[in-house]
Amino acid sequence: MGGLHEGHACLISRAVAGCAEQGSVLVSVYINPLQFGEGEDFDCYPRSLEADCLLAQRSGAAALWCPDDHQIYPEGVASGWRLQAPSTLQSGLCGPSRPGHFDGVCTVVSRLLALVQPRQLWLGEKDWQQLVILRRLVTDLGLPVRVRGCATVREPDGLAASSRNRYLISSERCSASSIQVALRGAATELQCGRSGQNDVLKSLSNQLENAGLEVEYVEVVDPSTLQPPASEQSLRLLAIAVRCGSTRLIDHIFVMTRSPIVAIDGPAGAGKSTVTRAFAERMGLLYLDTGAMYRAVTLWVQEHAADPASAEAVETLLDGLEVDLSPLRNGVQTVCINGRDVTEAIRDPRVTGSVSKVAAHACVRALLTRQQQRLGEQGGLVAEGRDIGTAVFPDAELKVFLTATPAERARRRARDLQSRGHSVPSLSELENQIVERDRLDSTRAIAPLVQAEDAMELITDGKSIEAVIDALEDLFRERVAEEVWPTPER
Repeated sequence: MGGLHEGHACLISRAVAGCAEQGSVLVSVYINPLQFGEGEDFDCYPRSLEADCLLAQRSGAAALWCPDDHQIYPEGVASGWRLQAPSTLQSGLCGPSRPGHFDGVCTVVSRLLALVQPRQLWLGEKDWQQLVILRRLVTDLGLPVRVRGCATVREPDGLAASSRNRYLISSERCSASSIQVALRGAATELQCGRSGQNDVLKSLSNQLENAGLEVEYVEVVDPSTLQPPASEQSLRLLAIAVRCGSTRLIDHIFVMTRSPIVAIDGPAGAGKSTVTRAFAERMGLLYLDTGAMYRAVTLWVQEHAADPASAEAVETLLDGLEVDLSPLRNGVQTVCINGRDVTEAIRDPRVTGSVSKVAAHACVRALLTRQQQRLGEQGGLVAEGRDIGTAVFPDAELKVFLTATPAERARRRARDLQSRGHSVPSLSELENQIVERDRLDSTRAIAPLVQAEDAMELITDGKSIEAVIDALEDLFRERVAEEVWPTPER
């Protein structure tokens, strides 16, 4: 809405860097009357078009577009169509005190997207509630645009960059600079768990008021649903709104008790390993291939000539067995059994044919679940494998059920076998094998293959690896902000 500042400059620069084509970033400036309620600052909202043009140009934008009311609302501001944001996403935080605000945001953004038809929409994370709502808008309406978030930019005194900061006089600025200090202190208290959440929020509210700020709300919510978080949740959003003099300011901080975890499950041959490795590399997360761990145990059983279907025979081989996974090196993760490298050996078709039988034993699952959970205590990883979201990491920030049709998985299996120098059965035979394995995996008594209730299904048929990774990144960013886990530079 104009009044561009260094936060916008960073947003534009990120958009330029994230576009393959030069000269393809458009900045829109439109002060939307539908976003202002009665008594709000529409008439005095910063209007600095010349300065906005200079900042946009300096930041790499190809053009700055300033539509008028008629272009956005051809039938008039008061008489045109209006969209309504989901009630669950505006029932808290800024929603109650700004009725109709987010409806106005949805209405104008949908109109801008229709007029411009961009491939990507870049938005700042400072207005986190707005970002969540607009992501939901794009998803629910099936709009062909990818929403990208950019971390909050802060001024030297810690105040979140905002067009409204220019309203503050020096004494108010001093009061406002205490916001981030107070938020960090409250976040530390919540992370430590020394005090109850209600006590921390009350203390934070008092601290803000003592700094001369009028508190509108102090809330803790789930970052993706904006609803009260589960008690065991490892990532929460602590958000505030205050008035400093006549200026309304919002800010937030994420409370994280461990680094984020992504759990990816799905049937055999759906592309979990390929996609998960690449996704882990892109996001700077540790890759944990739990399926490889079950293959390693299966190889161990075969090397000892034990019956893979016999729980008793398998259990006798588990005492002292350690399966280790090394971090990715050049896209490859090393798998070791008691220090011995078995990375290639576990991909043998004979291992593939027996792994479901071995994985079905409770003793095997108990052993490897303990080892996997130990690896995940600090978080910061993406794990793929059977029941990873239901049993191993039920508190993962993101759970994905990655799947594909049996025919597609058969084609992928054939290509994999061929690349490894193995004989390749017919596609129909491979498809029958896959269907049978799905049946065995989904009907076994212990840890059957099921999609976690809170997992997102991602069907990969007809999608390139890059497209699937993009989809995973978008799902991840709906739950984990850039300011929590920054995307590594490529």
